[in-house]
This record gives sequence, structure tokens and C-alpha cells, in this order.
Amino acid sequence: MIAWLARSGRWMLPGGLAIGLISPTLAEALRPIIGPVVVILLFLAVLRIGPEGLRIGRAGLMRAGLRALVLQLALPLAVAVPLAVAGVLESSLALGAVLFLSAAPLTGAAHFAVMAGGDPAPALRQTVIGTALLPATVVPVFALVPAFGTASEVIGAVGRLLVIIALAGGVALWLRSRGWVQASPRTFVRIDAIAAVLLAVVVIGIMSAVGRTLREDPESFWLAMALVCAIGFGLQALAVWLLRDGPDLPALAVIAGNRNVALFLGVLPAAVSDELLLMIGCFQVPMYLTPLILPRLIALKRRGGGAGFGAN
Repeated sequence: MIAWLARSGRWMLPGGLAIGLISPTLAEALRPIIGPVVVILLFLAVLRIGPEGLRIGRAGLMRAGLRALVLQLALPLAVAVPLAVAGVLESSLALGAVLFLSAAPLTGAAHFAVMAGGDPAPALRQTVIGTALLPATVVPVFALVPAFGTASEVIGAVGRLLVIIALAGGVALWLRSRGWVQASPRTFVRIDAIAAVLLAVVVIGIMSAVGRTLREDPESFWLAMALVCAIGFGLQALAVWLLRDGPDLPALAVIAGNRNVALFLGVLPAAVSDELLLMIGCFQVPMYLTPLILPRLIALKRRGGGAGFGAN
């Protein structure tokens, strides 16, 4: 059963999406556990990778920092400036798109990389570095979009997230260093099985607001869904096309198209948060379909003979 769960993780995620949409009562009941489960997923990711997977070196640190600046600063500014000039930046769809692009990689990106057939270590390292740099990268974006509130509030939220990452990761590394958890295929299968179940549970709770909008305002739902799928899958496809093929490619594509946008919910003004809830919920769809879609994008590139030109 454990082996089957580990192998079936990429199919369990769409199942969680469907359950969250058709069962609003269950979705509402699971919402309170989303935060704790996300922390557990982070712990499991570090436990799977271990201290060896987190070693990056000076050159690797520079590459990860450059990626964070491109993804979290240059990209959102490149989108926000034209929207501001056009006078449409205040719309909820435009704000949601800029907010998504400003966020650090998803906390569970390492698990998605595993399900997509890649190495989880680059995804986890980029998540940690991207989150650490978020206080610096988010300030110019939030200055351009006053509706997002003050940067100091976001910096406080990022600080709390960094403490959580340090605690969860520290405990996991301690267990690996003491030998209580061994780096064996059997251990990895068990961790992948647990992560698959927890990810499916999380998405059920997150989809509560989306299911309500689908029933009450289907036009707004489908408009938001089309936009977030274009952003999420588009960024993944762009990463696959531009980067060289290799073991890091799935992880880098995952972090390009899946961001921790929910982090901002606790610090944005209430009126803005309410408007963006639908888009944040819709972003879960391309996110949880990533393990199914991304391997096909990579296979398509390989059949076409594309080698990419970006440095992994």
C-alpha cells in the first residue's frame, strides 16, 4: 500500500482538487489544518534530501540567488509596469498575477519535483534562498502597487516563515545526522507516500472558496482559472524550453511555475485579500496538475531535440 501511494502521488493530487470542489463541507472542515500540514511537508522534504542535498557551494548559491532575482523581482516588475501604464493594475486579476510572480517558490516544491521525476534538492534549496531574499525582492514590487500594503508587514511574515523553515529543517537534519532516519530507497518511498497523502488533504481545504465561486459565479471562476493556468503552465513551459536538459530541469520548472502566494494572505489589507482569494484558490489547479503535465512538457522537448541554453 505504501509503495502504491508513493507511485500514485501525481494522480492523488487531481483527486484532492475534485473532492475539494464537490464537497464544500469537507473542504471547510480541513481548512484549519492547512498551515500545520504545510510545515510537516517541509519537514518531510528536508528529511528526504538530508544534509548532502542542501550543500550548494558558492557557485550554486550565486546561481540560486540570480534565479530568485529573475523570478521574484525582474519578472513581476516586467508585468506590473506595463499594466500600470495601461491603467489596469488595480483590477483583481492583474493584482493576483503580479502577487503570484512576486512570491517565493512553493514550500512543497521538492515533493512536486519528485512526482515529476526530478531531483528534489534544487527545488528545496531554491525555496529556502528565494524565501530568504523575499524581503528585498518584494519591496520594489509592493512600492509600485500600493494596494498591497506596506512592505514591513510582508517582511515580518517572511521572517516568521524563515523561523518555521529553520525549525522544521533543523529537526529533520538532526534526525538524519543521528542516523535515526536512513537514506535508503525504503525510507524515500515511505516519505513520498506520506507526502502524497498530505498534499491531497491540503488541496481539499484550499479549494473551499473556489468551489463556492464556481457554483455562485461561474463566469468569474472560469476567467480566473484561464489566467492562472496560463501563468502557471506558461512559466513551466518557458523554463523547460530555455534551460538545458538534465536532472535539475524538473525542479527548476516546478519552482518557476509554482509559488507560495498564500504567504501574502496574512499581511495584505483585508479588502485586497478578499478579492484575491479566488485567484489564490485557482492557482492550486495548475500547481496540483504539475506532476502530470510537466513530465509531458519535458518529453516533448526531448522528442524535439531542444537542448536549451540557460545554465542549470
